[in-house]
Amino acid sequence: MVRPQPSIELIDTLLNVIESDIFPMTQAGVGEGNKLFGAALIHKKDLSLLLAETNNELESPLWHGEMHALKRYHEMPADSRPAPAELIFLSTHEPCSLCLSAITWSGFDNFFFLFSHEDSRDAFEIPHDLKILKEVFDVDPGKYNRSNAFWDSYGLKQLVNELPANEKQNRAERIENIAKQYAALSDSYQQSKQGNNIPLN
Repeated sequence: MVRPQPSIELIDTLLNVIESDIFPMTQAGVGEGNKLFGAALIHKKDLSLLLAETNNELESPLWHGEMHALKRYHEMPADSRPAPAELIFLSTHEPCSLCLSAITWSGFDNFFFLFSHEDSRDAFEIPHDLKILKEVFDVDPGKYNRSNAFWDSYGLKQLVNELPANEKQNRAERIENIAKQYAALSDSYQQSKQGNNIPLN
C-alpha cells in the first residue's frame, strides 16, 4: 500500500468519522472526566471505519485518544487485524510526542488531524503537547518533520483551505461547526478537571 493522498472524498470521510463516530464517544468520555482527544483507524481501500476511540486517561495517563485506539487495534486477533500500511490514522487533535512516537513505532505511514497543537493550547486550554516538545526535545511549535521517512501528516484545516472556492466553503463551515462542539466539550472538561486524577490536566 502507498501512503494516502488527500482527496475531497477522503476529507469528507474523515470529517464524517469525527462527527459521527469519535465525537459521541468523546462526549461520553468528557462526561466521565477524560480529555477531549479522539482517534480512528480507517481502511485505505474503501475508506470504511475499522475502529474509533477516545481519551481514557482516568484508566491510565497513557491512554490518550491515539494510544487508546492503538491499544484496541493491537487487541484485535493478529490473523484478522489489517496491517498498518492498509490503514489511515485519524486524530482529532495533532498528536503529542507520546502519540507521534506510538504511531511511528506501530508502523503507520500517515496520520491526519483536525485541530493543531496551537489549537489544543489556545482554544482548548491544554498546553502540554507544545510544552513537552519544547522542554524535553527543544522543538519549537510546528518544527517537527511533518513528512519524513516514517510517515506523512496532514492538517485537515490546511487541506480544506487549499481546495477550490466552490469545494471549500461547505467543508470550512463543517469544520467551524465541529470546532464549536469541541469548544463546548472543552468548557465541560475545564470545569470538572480538578476532580479527576490525571497528572497533566
